[in-house]
Amino acid sequence: MRAEENDKSEGMSIEVCAGAIDNNDKPLETIIRETEEEVGYKIKTARQVLTAYTSPGALTEKMYLFVAEYDVSMKVNEGGGLESENEDIEILELPFSKALEMIKNEEIIDAKTIMLLQYAQINTVLE
Repeated sequence: MRAEENDKSEGMSIEVCAGAIDNNDKPLETIIRETEEEVGYKIKTARQVLTAYTSPGALTEKMYLFVAEYDVSMKVNEGGGLESENEDIEILELPFSKALEMIKNEEIIDAKTIMLLQYAQINTVLE
């Protein structure tokens, strides 16, 4: 997970790694690139588990949601995003139970993050 500064008046938002799909990239290529840029891990692959629109009828943006395994040997940098994209990202590593609690406490209010955490819970991904 990452905490990204959105608007100075709003503070930080807790979100899973994400990014816009550039040019002719595929969603998988995008999440592999964004994972390295934002959280500093060079993953080889990820598994798409959900596809969703945030607000069908109002927005055309489609989300492709992935899960991936990683370990310390895949760490290639400190992450934090690209300065050229004005990203201010703080990496958070939380126990799964704490992340679920943060949804209940409304500390995590990002839709894609909630969807992926609930996917992981429903599908016992971390067992």
